Amino acid sequence: MSSANAIIERYDENPILTPNAENWWESKSVFNCASIYDGKRVHLLYRAVGEYKDYISRIGYASSNDGYIFTRNNDTATEPVEEYERYGIEDPRLFQLESRTYFTYVVPSNYVRELPTVSSALATTEDYREFKRLGIVTPMLHDDKDVVYFSTKMSPASGDLKSLNEHDGKCYFSLHRPSSWIGTSYGVERPSIWLAESTNLTNFQKYSVLLKPEQDWEAAKVGAGPPPIKTKRGWLVIYHGVSNSKVYRAGAAVLDLNEPNIVLGRCTSPILEPEREYETRGDVNNVVFPSGACVIGGKLFLYYGAADKVCCLATANLDSLVKYVLERN
Repeated sequence: MSSANAIIERYDENPILTPNAENWWESKSVFNCASIYDGKRVHLLYRAVGEYKDYISRIGYASSNDGYIFTRNNDTATEPVEEYERYGIEDPRLFQLESRTYFTYVVPSNYVRELPTVSSALATTEDYREFKRLGIVTPMLHDDKDVVYFSTKMSPASGDLKSLNEHDGKCYFSLHRPSSWIGTSYGVERPSIWLAESTNLTNFQKYSVLLKPEQDWEAAKVGAGPPPIKTKRGWLVIYHGVSNSKVYRAGAAVLDLNEPNIVLGRCTSPILEPEREYETRGDVNNVVFPSGACVIGGKLFLYYGAADKVCCLATANLDSLVKYVLERN
């Protein structure tokens, strides 16, 4: 059997984006980028920090015609506007659903202050310059992040979801990581990836555990990476796992195409982990944080944040990676 190291290849010219001293808002760090390929260009939204005192994150934009070399704008794509965004906009994920482009993002509230809580919000855009906020989408008063949506509606996993869309009997699915949902009543000991179902995009109604920490390299917690990627053999889910020593690595699983609550395969070893200096040394050492993915001509372009400092790229043959993950079941 092949190894993940033989399937996943880092881009030789990493990092693809670094802090830009000429723009104050992205002068300290640029990382954790979201991506979409529209058939002509790859669009990136990335997290940017310009000062360390308050550590307020904004979102920058870059684009590429080949997925490797990016041109970035001098101005922010978006920055805190709503009251719930006052402490920053972090860790975007881009996805397309029903011919519209959306992105999820994390909004800290009193972050590292009196009552630290973290929520996730949703917005939509047509041009990556103007964004329509749709509000908080995670349960209030719970730390909940790493929200990603599936790109198509499906039949409810349990069959008992109330108020189904009367037109097609299907619902929306997302993944999220509620850090406080641990303990006997939740059936998990560490923060896990949950599957959510709903008849609309902003008010999820049913939750179930999908992926728990299982291996030493992900023992502390796991969280979704890019939005699930639809393939012929199932939904490819790339996620991050954090060890008890606080090392962030990337893992992978494959879910059933029609019943995403069924896990068909899951790697026992990480598919990418901190090895290069730009991954092991930065604002937060030893971090590989996958957050964006595109498929171009059968090749997976996996974009990730490294050491909370820079944006990087790794590539893989999509079919080979899915086969590798399924063989690990």
